Amino acid sequence: MDWMRQIDGYCERLGPDYWAEPVNAVTNAAFLIAAFVMWRRVRGQGMPLAVLLVVILAAIGVGSYLFHTHAQVWAAVVDVAPILLFILVYIFAINRNVWRLKTWQALGLTALFFPYAAATVPLFRLIPGLGDSAGYAPVPLLILIYAVLLRHRAPKTARGLAVGACVLIVSITFRSLDVPLCGVWPVGTHFLWHVLNGVMLGWMIEVYRRSQAPKLSVG
Repeated sequence: MDWMRQIDGYCERLGPDYWAEPVNAVTNAAFLIAAFVMWRRVRGQGMPLAVLLVVILAAIGVGSYLFHTHAQVWAAVVDVAPILLFILVYIFAINRNVWRLKTWQALGLTALFFPYAAATVPLFRLIPGLGDSAGYAPVPLLILIYAVLLRHRAPKTARGLAVGACVLIVSITFRSLDVPLCGVWPVGTHFLWHVLNGVMLGWMIEVYRRSQAPKLSVG
């Protein structure tokens, strides 16, 4: 694999320069701002998984910034890896501390994300216009599945998850519109994927935090 190969996949990028995607690069601050806000909310509350999610959220911002500045294969890996890690840790956290499963059960159920993604991504690729955003589409569906299953056991958490899923659906929509709208909106719409995802991921951490603090409510 050529780790230094250039990647030109977004409307804003017109060349190989470091600042060829200034808006896409700068809007990664949304992840760092969300991580800072949530760090202040989860620290000292005895929620190690919430703290870990905050750290990963900050790593998502850094990884995405590197990708939208360097735009090379290695940077793409650094961009995607924290996102996958966040998904897996969040699923485990909900399995372990909301469903109250044993650790081995929570881990086993979390591992099912891989066959679930392998089965659903090809189906989402059949949707016209979704493009490579199909790789992310199984995530809001899974969140909604959890929301439905938790609606009686933890209704406030279920509502919070549903809100997060809806924000992510809007975010994926903007991501998929980046190239199709490039002719009429040269800066593209990918930056809205960053802004909305920063909000969404911060919210998802808050939903989990509130699920572990019975005196607080979601919604």
